[in-house]
Amino acid sequence: MAELNQAKLSGFVDRIWTDEVVPTLVEYIKIPNKSPSFEPNWQRLGHMDRAVDLFVSWAQKHLEELGATLSVERLEGRTPLIYIDVPGAIDDVVMMYGHLDKQPEMTGWSEGKGPWVPVIEGDKLYGRG
Repeated sequence: MAELNQAKLSGFVDRIWTDEVVPTLVEYIKIPNKSPSFEPNWQRLGHMDRAVDLFVSWAQKHLEELGATLSVERLEGRTPLIYIDVPGAIDDVVMMYGHLDKQPEMTGWSEGKGPWVPVIEGDKLYGRG
């Protein structure tokens, strides 16, 4: 078994975080994709589809190197599900769950910040989502 090179791994994670993850999260914050509980016209507005497209586009860049597959599952009247299967070296299954919808805007944002306006200050990213 190959030995883990911690410095190389750390550099890889830092690069992916800075070059790919943060810019994708910045774009995600701009999408006012409120939860269907707070936006009854969510399907017509298309914000959920924009959020799904954004994350599917990001994930597809990494599927081949992982031997992974991706599908978007849709049921009428329900929010879509992004399903990614990443094969591993063991028979156990790990499931991760997240959601792309957001809570309402709320009040109390600092000057220059808002729910759909991404702001990076130092190592923190502000916005809804």
